Amino acid sequence: MARNVATLQESVLTIDRPNGRMVRRNWARRIWLFLVVMGPGLIVMEADNDAGALSTYTQAGAQYGLQLLWVLLVLLPITYLCQEMVVRLGIVTGQGHAAMIYKRFGKWWGRFSLFDLLLVNFFTLVTEFAAIHLVTNRLGISANIAIPVSALMLLAMVLTASYRRWEWITVALCLFDLAWIVASFVFHPAVGEVVRHTLVPVVPTGGITGELVFLVIAIVGTTIAPWQLFFQQSCVADKRLRKSDLSYARLDTLIGAVLTVTVAGCMMVAGYTLARHGIAYEDPAQMAVGLGTIFGSFAKDAMLLLCVNAAVLGTTAISLSSAWAYGEVRGWPSSLQMTFLKAPGFYSVYVLCILGAAALVLIPGAPLQLIILGVQVLAGIILPSAIIFLQLLLNDKEVLGEKFVNKPWNNYVNWTIVILLFGLSLLLAVQVIFPNIFSR
Repeated sequence: MARNVATLQESVLTIDRPNGRMVRRNWARRIWLFLVVMGPGLIVMEADNDAGALSTYTQAGAQYGLQLLWVLLVLLPITYLCQEMVVRLGIVTGQGHAAMIYKRFGKWWGRFSLFDLLLVNFFTLVTEFAAIHLVTNRLGISANIAIPVSALMLLAMVLTASYRRWEWITVALCLFDLAWIVASFVFHPAVGEVVRHTLVPVVPTGGITGELVFLVIAIVGTTIAPWQLFFQQSCVADKRLRKSDLSYARLDTLIGAVLTVTVAGCMMVAGYTLARHGIAYEDPAQMAVGLGTIFGSFAKDAMLLLCVNAAVLGTTAISLSSAWAYGEVRGWPSSLQMTFLKAPGFYSVYVLCILGAAALVLIPGAPLQLIILGVQVLAGIILPSAIIFLQLLLNDKEVLGEKFVNKPWNNYVNWTIVILLFGLSLLLAVQVIFPNIFSR
């Protein structure tokens, strides 16, 4: 079994392992320690730019151009603050989020929270495989081949009984998303327009419509998803991070938040570029083909690969959040450090999530693009209740002690976030009940 992070950290206090030399400079030691701790924050943030996010952001760009970029800037601090809380909770307690809800709020609320998570997670997984279906179809690969092969590869990523190996592979996939930034320069957007729409909030041309409200809630739902709270806390606990790692874990989360919002903006630019050249938007795979007619076959293939990468990242992270949460509640051994024989329940949940979602996508005639966007809205509706549990836990001095509980400013900001999210959920409910209320 791979050594845990605590052992690695103690070893790098004095030795620079790549060179076998004594680390005499404080900055070199700090960089190495950060690299040891890094992973959960970057993964949870960038994996959230999954197939559903890709579809939502590119559709926003295709419909409204760059006019919704400011929404992403608003969501940046909200995303970081939500995930920073689970980092603190996971490091101090050494337990996952689902286990803490059961422990502090009882079985009824624990089951309610777990059911919400598993339901949204499963349908989100369907969207990931739906995206793989759409993309591979554009590549001329049959879904009957592409979906099973993708499922087997996702199983292989996790069933190696090595947290570090899974983390290295997943971080590499996260860094591959930097190609979105390169692509945004190739698309040649007007820099002044990008800056203006990022910094200055505007209501898109046409005013507030039901379609706009739906899409904004989808953006919120995909940028801050309930599974992220459960995933990162369990990931931190599985990696066995310590209280002394908190500052590095926060930096890891901040870097991940900045990267994911930047990539999301680049996805909007891609959708906008398609519309700017007069090509109607259908889905991300069609967008990639359309951009290929403008920028060449290499651009098309690169965009299609980025679509697959988004789906793979989302699938492994979301499936693990379900497996960790269910395993913690049942009291099963739940760790990527264990073999299948030592943690059969944990790995079985992961396998069932992957295979079940893959099988559902193979049903002929499923409205894939509608499912992808609708799931983001469902996540946006469920998110407020998940954050309330988190906020209450972060004010529990019995759990965190005086040092790690929320400060007053944390509470002011966090309750403002909860109210904002409830307001968006209420807007969606009103729109559904009264479809013409936001008519032009």
